[in-house]
Amino acid sequence: MAKIIPFKAVRPTRDKVGLIASRSYESYSTKEKNARLRDNPFSFLHIVNPGYKYQKRITGERRYTLVRNRYREFKEDDVFIQDEMPCFYFYKIISKEGYESNGIIGGASTLDYQNNVIKKHEKTLERKEVIFEQYLKTVGFNAEPVLLTYPDNNQLKEIIDAVMLTRAEYEFTTTYRDTHYVWNVNDEKIIKNIESIFSEMNKLYIADGHHRSASSSLLANQLKNENPNHTGDEPYNFFMSYLIPESNLRIYEFNRLIRDLNGLSKEEFLISLDESFRIENRGSTYYKPSKKHHFSMYLDGEYYSLYLRKEEYEINNSLDILDVQILFETILKPILGIKNLRNNNRIEYPHGKTDLAYIKSMIDSNEFAVGFNLLPITTKELKDVADEGLTMPPKSTFIEPKLRSGITIYEF
Repeated sequence: MAKIIPFKAVRPTRDKVGLIASRSYESYSTKEKNARLRDNPFSFLHIVNPGYKYQKRITGERRYTLVRNRYREFKEDDVFIQDEMPCFYFYKIISKEGYESNGIIGGASTLDYQNNVIKKHEKTLERKEVIFEQYLKTVGFNAEPVLLTYPDNNQLKEIIDAVMLTRAEYEFTTTYRDTHYVWNVNDEKIIKNIESIFSEMNKLYIADGHHRSASSSLLANQLKNENPNHTGDEPYNFFMSYLIPESNLRIYEFNRLIRDLNGLSKEEFLISLDESFRIENRGSTYYKPSKKHHFSMYLDGEYYSLYLRKEEYEINNSLDILDVQILFETILKPILGIKNLRNNNRIEYPHGKTDLAYIKSMIDSNEFAVGFNLLPITTKELKDVADEGLTMPPKSTFIEPKLRSGITIYEF
């Protein structure tokens, strides 16, 4: 059964939350990053990118130590405060498109992660796990929640709805025109009720944050072994998570751009595709697939629809059904020679919120040779893969909501 706990978050003062909140560090272009670091002294980017202070790139353990030091400075300057009582943090995001996500930030158990109460659907890279575990141990905090999802629950919905009728602790709008609201809830009755409801759930699913949760699990094991008085209740036994109902989850596809045709001519490539697909030329008009197992391909100035010849493709499990897996097994691996999706610089993955014109422009400029558009994976498909203990190819899902870093910080 799932164990979710409240915690004493370190968080911005009310007047500075909009200045501190930042997107994930990797999501910024160099130009965007430099502009925010230059113009906003309160941006959380100053903590996670401490080399800016010295105008040089700093990596490894030295960087981690500087991150910890910048974080301490923000606390010393009273930019951050810490709640005196453990809280659950109710978090609402209303996107500029009008989508609404309502969830709870709390601590999720690393033991639940290890015992598969918290289900995974994506492979992680051991190298990245170890690097992030070292980072967490040095800095001593986590500022970006793992996104977990659970089946819609009327009891939780009633609790969340009631709290969200009250005045929010934070309300701010980002430059992306998304509006964020946060309530800190320390009412003992509400806390116990929430803990009890989650304790009756035998499954939670990681929607986004596989490496963060895996690294937190590694760190928990290490600190447990170093602590002769370990009880299991220490903060390092939990990782910060944002828990939302499945109905609030939005999944977009990652598309594929390939730099070359693996030595094939256009004609040879199309003939090879004909083995597994019925192909129709759609001309120069933008085209996206409308059904599962159908793909849109842009090649040499023209769009093609690819319809899977199902009699030529064997489905044995929930992974085989996924379009990302079909594309890999029928085109990327056998025809284009891309066998390792995790470490191949011939392929890139623009996500489904990117305009079709971007993929077209990258191919028309000859930077890439061919592009494929897919339909997004469904929540059910994600859960089926996780329940079978299988893992999707990398860049299978682009998932929202995306929380800002630095709004609630979990110290261990």
